[in-house]
Amino acid sequence: MSASLLLQGVILGVLLGGLYALLAAGLTLYFGVMRVVMIAHSAFLILAAYIAWWMNSSLGLDPLLSLVVTVPTFFLVGYGMQRALLSRLRPATLTMMSVLLTFAIALTIEGALGFFFTGTQRRIQLPYSSSSIEVLGAQVAVVKLVAFGLAAVALVALWAVLKLTSFGQALRATIQHPEAARLLGINTDRIAGFGFGLGLATAAIGGTALSLDSTIYPSLHWHWIGPLMAIIVIGGLGSIPGAAIAAMLLGVSQALLQIPLGTTWAQTVFYVALFVTLMIRPQGFFGGRLAQRF
Repeated sequence: MSASLLLQGVILGVLLGGLYALLAAGLTLYFGVMRVVMIAHSAFLILAAYIAWWMNSSLGLDPLLSLVVTVPTFFLVGYGMQRALLSRLRPATLTMMSVLLTFAIALTIEGALGFFFTGTQRRIQLPYSSSSIEVLGAQVAVVKLVAFGLAAVALVALWAVLKLTSFGQALRATIQHPEAARLLGINTDRIAGFGFGLGLATAAIGGTALSLDSTIYPSLHWHWIGPLMAIIVIGGLGSIPGAAIAAMLLGVSQALLQIPLGTTWAQTVFYVALFVTLMIRPQGFFGGRLAQRF
């Protein structure tokens, strides 16, 4: 493996890891706020990608402009889903029943996409789709840089919301100790709805970023849910920084393994890392205060 090829693998891994980090942050919010395993997260990701593709192919708009529609819409859908469906589940069986409920939602989204767009694979063609820039001898696609930039901006915005706003303080209090948060006068039910909406809004951004450089089809979400679940377990359930660190490490590992093993075998790094984590440190390597309680 040459130095330039190694460098290119590392750069691509960091770019991919940034997208993984954004998507895993949404899953971490779901579990942190309500202990909900959101199987449908990746289905909403593909739905956002289809909306970006449709706006580009039918209206001639840049996919990034679809965020004006998808982000607020997904936020409202997430809030409504939490308040109308998930909040009605019994606490004793919440985690298990949330898997079944969100699995059904994922199948519904997949079926709707197949009905309206058929199973034909779609891909957005942009003026800069084939462009690349050279970084220390490594060729990096412009669309990957745009997707990474979009993910980075979204993660910084998410960090600012959680750390610098009163809503973020209430959300973090709800995640850390919902009973104590209620004693302090926080409406944890409403905060949980907003937190769920915020998590789904990350799927809108991630799906748009994914559409820039990926071929999409209705069942693609099953390809994504496994790696994303592995990331939040390895990073530590309930820990957004832990999920971001795990996403970066696994993204770089996958990109480097693609060189000798190919794309299919390289993705097994997520499952190998998951098995090792469950055997050695089930609460996750970079966080997981929530996992220690369950």
